[in-house]
Amino acid sequence: MKKSQQPQQPQYPQAVIDCPIIVLVGPTAVGKTALSLQLVQQFDCEIVSMDSMQVYRFMDIGTAKPSPEEQAQVPHHLLDIVAPDEQYDAARFVHDALVAIEEIASRNRTVLLTGGTGLYLKALFHGLFSSLPTDTTVRDTLRERLQQEGREVLYAELCQLDPITGQRIHVHDTQRLLRGLEIYLTSGKTWTELLAEQQEQQKGGPGSRFTRVFQVALNCDREQLYQRIDQRSQIMLEQGLIEEVEQLRNMGYAPALPSMQAIGYKHVNTFLAGQWSKTDMLTYLVRDTRRYAKRQMTWFRKHQDLHWFTRDEYAQIAAQAAERLGL
Repeated sequence: MKKSQQPQQPQYPQAVIDCPIIVLVGPTAVGKTALSLQLVQQFDCEIVSMDSMQVYRFMDIGTAKPSPEEQAQVPHHLLDIVAPDEQYDAARFVHDALVAIEEIASRNRTVLLTGGTGLYLKALFHGLFSSLPTDTTVRDTLRERLQQEGREVLYAELCQLDPITGQRIHVHDTQRLLRGLEIYLTSGKTWTELLAEQQEQQKGGPGSRFTRVFQVALNCDREQLYQRIDQRSQIMLEQGLIEEVEQLRNMGYAPALPSMQAIGYKHVNTFLAGQWSKTDMLTYLVRDTRRYAKRQMTWFRKHQDLHWFTRDEYAQIAAQAAERLGL
């Protein structure tokens, strides 16, 4: 089997974008939309959506897309730009977001990037990296050696090839031990070297073009967030989520599409297939949305540039944004 080929790191234009950019992220149902409209009024913003589902046309209720009335208050970018059966990924988002940001900057307005897709935030500010190299043949050989020679022999080999990785993993951490050797035998570079290359590439990512940025993350008490999720799930059904999914199916969008397997749409499709009752559908929708919110928080906690607030601390958010961005 051939070694996996890594795509080249995307190259981004290096022109500086010297306009104020406010980033507003947080888990689903935390209150980003309401706060974003406050920021729009105070700082003359245009909104760039950072949501992997709101890009899809005809998918409004299940994605919690801003209402027509809310969209009429301020220009929104990257909403309703692809059909539900089109592929949309982080690389395309970075391109589209940069185009939108440059357009907003040309109008001397403030950019408000808001949404809940952590991968898009990471891609926009730090660039996209291909995964570390893999080779199943090498992996299988290493597993055979593990059985025949023992982990101590393989660990000693890893420490000789890559002392830094050897120091940061334990001899009994079999998975990472084999991974460290697989990376070297597949690429000819150590795990440490490849991580250092990625960190260096981050310095030239698209976010390096931005000179004035203030990044905000919203949070609230877990039980309060769960109550908001429960309420939103119920409201989505009352607003016509089932009918929205039925319309999508009637338009020819199959339940197996990735967009139709997203939270909410997957649940309604399962209900329409007769596998769940309406009560079951709501129960699982609430459960999975809570789990998704937890995963979002995990993503955002890794993003060190975020300043954390509750949605009730608008005055503090606005004051810090004005000070840091010179507004």
